[in-house]
Amino acid sequence: MRPIIKTISEKKLAGMRLSMNLVNNRTPELWRSFMPRRHELDNKMPDVFYSMQVFDTSYSFIRFDPEAMFEKWAAVEVSNFDQMPEGMESFILPGGLYAVFHHKGPASDGPKVFGYIFGSWLPASPYELDSRPHFETLGETYRADSPDAEEDIWIPIRIKE
Repeated sequence: MRPIIKTISEKKLAGMRLSMNLVNNRTPELWRSFMPRRHELDNKMPDVFYSMQVFDTSYSFIRFDPEAMFEKWAAVEVSNFDQMPEGMESFILPGGLYAVFHHKGPASDGPKVFGYIFGSWLPASPYELDSRPHFETLGETYRADSPDAEEDIWIPIRIKE
């Protein structure tokens, strides 16, 4: 699995968020809350969904702790924040350099995929992890349990110092 290195500009996202950890993963609950309401966002961009993780600066990918808390978002890109439905929030995703990994398969493959990214690819690459949000982009028909599910995994990086 080889990434494509991309630079993106800042994006305006709107959606819902929950605090969680990997032991008490509330991702399905978050998406069940967001998906029925996604059409309330009149100014949303094309049907690409963002499954975003915002990690505190103390979160460690080296000394991995499945009980470490992070913020998870279910969101879409919007053109502006003028009309935000009640119960939804705005987020400005900073632009920057990302390693983008294309994954085909069920979400249950996640530990294997992320293990490779953080345990093999990143240490051997000329990059190091940056402190911006991580995210996955999903299409309108994405189904987490499908062997044919496709997503792009965006890992924030910078050149090693």
